[in-house]
Amino acid sequence: MSGTENLPITDLGTLKALAHPLRMQLYRGLCVARTATASQLAEQVDEAVSLVSYHLRKLAEHGLIEAAEPQSGDARERWWQPASQGVTIRDKDFRHAPEKAAAHLAATRLFHQQRTDMYRRYLDERLTWGPEWNSAAPDNESLLRLTSAELAELSEELLALAKKYDEKGRAAEAAGETEGRENVALHVYGFPFRT
Repeated sequence: MSGTENLPITDLGTLKALAHPLRMQLYRGLCVARTATASQLAEQVDEAVSLVSYHLRKLAEHGLIEAAEPQSGDARERWWQPASQGVTIRDKDFRHAPEKAAAHLAATRLFHQQRTDMYRRYLDERLTWGPEWNSAAPDNESLLRLTSAELAELSEELLALAKKYDEKGRAAEAAGETEGRENVALHVYGFPFRT
């Protein structure tokens, strides 16, 4: 992974490239695996390797992923990695034009649907994870009274805390502490509402 920070997505073309259901699955899968081939990712998403290769090239064209160092001696295999730690998509970059705002909303709905699907899968498989994981997995809701500035501050603090734990986990894994370590999705939503 060449970048250590999130890649800001500010243009419509890149947003549309990522906001494709299969491409988002592939991107997420690549972020989890860190490096993978089209064949490996095709197996994960149950799609043809040729189709997966096409969509990986589209992600690469927009700078979302890049070629990685080969992880095997097979010169025919092309390895991919995320071009950054993740992506950042901000409302402010898309709200000023109707087409951009519509694309941003459609992308956001897709991302949230896929996250919901991930969580439902966890719930369906919950018994297979065991009590230690089920006790550790947070499932809570907080109803707060905040200003938009306070919500923005809370969001920044939560992101910093998640980054701290990600760095801690990656460092421990690099040091060989792999036992009991799993991929963990942390989804945080904060939004205003009126009763």
